[in-house]
Amino acid sequence: QLQASGGGLVQAGGSLRLSCAASGRTVSSRVMGWFRQAPGKQRELVAAISSGGSTNYAGSVNDRFTISRDNAKNTVYLQMDILKPEDTAVYYCAASSYCSSSTCGIGMYDYWGQGTLVTVSS
Repeated sequence: QLQASGGGLVQAGGSLRLSCAASGRTVSSRVMGWFRQAPGKQRELVAAISSGGSTNYAGSVNDRFTISRDNAKNTVYLQMDILKPEDTAVYYCAASSYCSSSTCGIGMYDYWGQGTLVTVSS
């Protein structure tokens, strides 16, 4: 089970840190990803991290967001800085049983958290 938290309302230019705590499975050996879905849009990859620590980011968040993992806490984080109104979305964490790379597509992720809402006001 994946439990996402940390969403909320923030002004443009602000920061939030999302957390994804895993229970019943270990995140250290899996590719973990953060995805987001804005109203009327498809779910998209925001950032992913492999078991070896390699990362992949969507171009729209590169240099603003940072994905990391704490294997001791079985938790993955998404640090979001310089937030923009277009970052407003429900953010989901996910884990893959099949993927070995941080560049795998959304279809390779088979475990999903419940989502946490991020709202960025202008």
